[in-house]
Amino acid sequence: MRDGNSGSVAMFGWFQRLLPKTGDFFGMFERHAAACVDAADALAKLTRSQGDAAQWVGKIREREHAADDVIREVLFTVRRTFLTPFDRGAITSLIGAMDDTIDEMQAAASAIELYEIAAFEPEMQAMADKIVEAVGLIAEAMPLLRDIERNGGRLHALTERIVKLEGEVDLIHQAGLKANFLRHRTDGDHIAFIVSREIFKHLEKIADAFEDVANEIDALVIDHA
Repeated sequence: MRDGNSGSVAMFGWFQRLLPKTGDFFGMFERHAAACVDAADALAKLTRSQGDAAQWVGKIREREHAADDVIREVLFTVRRTFLTPFDRGAITSLIGAMDDTIDEMQAAASAIELYEIAAFEPEMQAMADKIVEAVGLIAEAMPLLRDIERNGGRLHALTERIVKLEGEVDLIHQAGLKANFLRHRTDGDHIAFIVSREIFKHLEKIADAFEDVANEIDALVIDHA
């Protein structure tokens, strides 16, 4: 006698094979991560006043637009694909968190451009360096999602480091705000204090966003590894 459950599994496998092979979500994640890496590198160069500031602001905007193209492609493909490597909610949550990261980079660059900041405090530069490291780890994680079962341990190690980086950014942020307050309390330049505080806030939001990406990756590992 044929087992009913086995028959159902076989029928499901047959149905899967009939579906169109569409939706390279892994490739889209990787392309989006590459855009984030380029934007983070440009932000770090911007905070270190390397070269023309307008060049780096423009680079960040260009990469953010490229990332927007990817997320539109993801959402369009999700709507057209019946079965996906992960469920729809997982795909949209992950790409959404990644997009928040590059959106916050653009917000930081726009604020720097708006206030015409030419010199950056050491803490701002240190935060930008941590952002570069974190985004690099996210880019390393994306190809590993193609085989979560095999790569679960490495993915967890990457997300653990990303979360630690967010904590390190928080500490640098607090130290920078304190130094900023003490410096401008002495010189009485309240406008400079407000502007610096605004830039610190934008950089800290980038860290919050990349921690969200780490949490989304961890959720995938828990569900699928």
